[in-house]
Amino acid sequence: MPSPAIDTNRLEATTSPYLRQHAANPVHWQPWDDAALAAARERDCPILLSIGYSACHWCHVMAHECFEHPAIAEQMNRDFINIKVDREERPDLDRIYQTAHQLLVGRGGGWPLTVFLTPDQVPFFAGTYFPAEPREGMPGFGDVMDRIHRVWQDHRDEITEQNADLQRVMDRLSAGTAGAGLPGSDALEAARLQLGERFDPAHGGFGDAPKFPQPVALERLLRHYARSQQGGEADRGALHMACHTLRRMALGGIYDQVGGGFARYSVDGEWMIPHFEKMLSDNALLIGVASDAYRATGDRFFRRIARETAEWALREMQLPAGGFATSLDADTSAGEGAFYLWTPEEIRAVVDAEEAELVIRRLGLDEKPNFEGRWHPQVHMAFSELAKVLKTPREALVARWQSAQQKLRTARDGRERPGRDDKALTAWNALMIRGLARAGRFLDLPDLIDRAEQAEHFVREHLWRDGRLLASWRDGRADLPGYLDDHAFMLAALIELQQARWSAGRTDWAMALGDVLLEQFEDPEAGGFFFTAADHETLIQRPRAWTDDALPAGNGVAALALNRLGQWVGDRRYSTAAKRAVAAAAESIDKAPAAHCAVLDALDELLAPPEQVIIRADGATAAALREVAEAGYHPQRLIFMPGPGEMAAAAPTDGSGAWVCRGHTCLPVARTPAELSDRLAERD
Repeated sequence: MPSPAIDTNRLEATTSPYLRQHAANPVHWQPWDDAALAAARERDCPILLSIGYSACHWCHVMAHECFEHPAIAEQMNRDFINIKVDREERPDLDRIYQTAHQLLVGRGGGWPLTVFLTPDQVPFFAGTYFPAEPREGMPGFGDVMDRIHRVWQDHRDEITEQNADLQRVMDRLSAGTAGAGLPGSDALEAARLQLGERFDPAHGGFGDAPKFPQPVALERLLRHYARSQQGGEADRGALHMACHTLRRMALGGIYDQVGGGFARYSVDGEWMIPHFEKMLSDNALLIGVASDAYRATGDRFFRRIARETAEWALREMQLPAGGFATSLDADTSAGEGAFYLWTPEEIRAVVDAEEAELVIRRLGLDEKPNFEGRWHPQVHMAFSELAKVLKTPREALVARWQSAQQKLRTARDGRERPGRDDKALTAWNALMIRGLARAGRFLDLPDLIDRAEQAEHFVREHLWRDGRLLASWRDGRADLPGYLDDHAFMLAALIELQQARWSAGRTDWAMALGDVLLEQFEDPEAGGFFFTAADHETLIQRPRAWTDDALPAGNGVAALALNRLGQWVGDRRYSTAAKRAVAAAAESIDKAPAAHCAVLDALDELLAPPEQVIIRADGATAAALREVAEAGYHPQRLIFMPGPGEMAAAAPTDGSGAWVCRGHTCLPVARTPAELSDRLAERD
């Protein structure tokens, strides 16, 4: 018989803040583990699987309405084994059952995800949020469970037949295209055209409300622009789409005008009112996009947005141990978004009269309230406009704004703060390391590189065990095996960080990560990478995805990073695996090119391998050579400054100067900035 512990709520012993939020529910919640799964098999009882995350607003709503409801909890406990999953800790399960929702319901899912499974983990009914009582065309959760229970009792044969069909489709979806050739540059052009068709020329972004930042698409457009510029016909339309979107977001309500950082998405198409949760991953990616937009345009607006977003992450998300927390909630006890809202009276109570006039005009508090009787700040007037209206030099207004912004932030910090999910996810920390390293390097902010290295040391100390990465850490505990994203994103982060500041030993770690990707995640038959390792627990699917979602596709990041690693250390195994991965994605790319931006970034560098600049010099000479190498926007250029005797590309391990290497050959050494400029201008 199952352990009596199954008849209690077992979430108090977990590390996930999201699971612990449900530890006091009257529901007999179980974590996803052997005990819970065995209980379902032994009792021949369906599993009620609920997947969410700490910052999810509708997860909280369903918890309050349903999981705290005594009668609903009693029904759940009687008829089901109830398993609660943090989708950020178990993205493998989330991917599998989001796909199942799509197949069963015919549309995308979301969170909370509510899935009913057979004891052998195959889903037979799926939904998302359910209210306690029928409302607005949605059935009540009690009624849903009652129907599910009766179907399980009376129509088991139909469930078995449906599950067999579902399993066949899911197996087909995770397969690669064995033997396919590498796509050509026409795939890059097709993606650019698709993004152009979906682009909102007025407000930026892609598609309709709710509108998401889509940083992977923005990065693809910037890289497309760089490629076209190198070819002599600059696609300024691609540059405009990326920069206009980023500018409109940064002036809108999706960006925190007081504290910096971006919210998860905008509920409208104009970036005015966000869903107020803030995710580490979104902001890590957008730091990189803003830094690249600054490199591509020289517009200091983008530099400011990258810097402010990084400062927000360091101030509010970095943990004492050096890693970064996962998210900030949308809610406080005062309601959704209350932490971020203001009234003109609250502004005047915090800043002086001149500052108040500036803030109120700049952020639109002299117009109608835009959120439940209060104001959520967004930029209504640029400093150049305000300079005319207030008859004050622009520079003076900028300084006045900076003073007021600091006062507002200090005052806001005295409010009840949104809850913070303080677990550290390896993949998301890797994204932040990469973003900080890039911003520190290209914005000349060495403190950001320092903090990126702190986070690198945190991951190495707490999440690298026995030659593998773990997925999540909290309060000194880490035991979940890492996924594709953990290893691929961390490899990409190390390559970025090694360019920002060379460190002895980082090369060995990068190669160790590359080896894990090949040994544990690569499909040796079709090519590409599975999301779970070869020795991961057996699930109903070994998921593999080529398309981006809120994160870049792990297959794309792995292929890009492995190709770069192969070029950097001169090992063709890595570059060959990268080529096989992109070739395996060819059929998927052909169906929807714009959904594969990360894979297309990898394709871009397979078609035109990255150029490497290896600098060996001291002091002013090194700085002058690096300044030449980093001038302009060249996303396909890698720049390394290895220590004495340390290898990088095909460059000599001794001597002084700079070597430009393409493929497995290097041009003659450049000893002066002028010579390096000439070498970089040479083309095959």
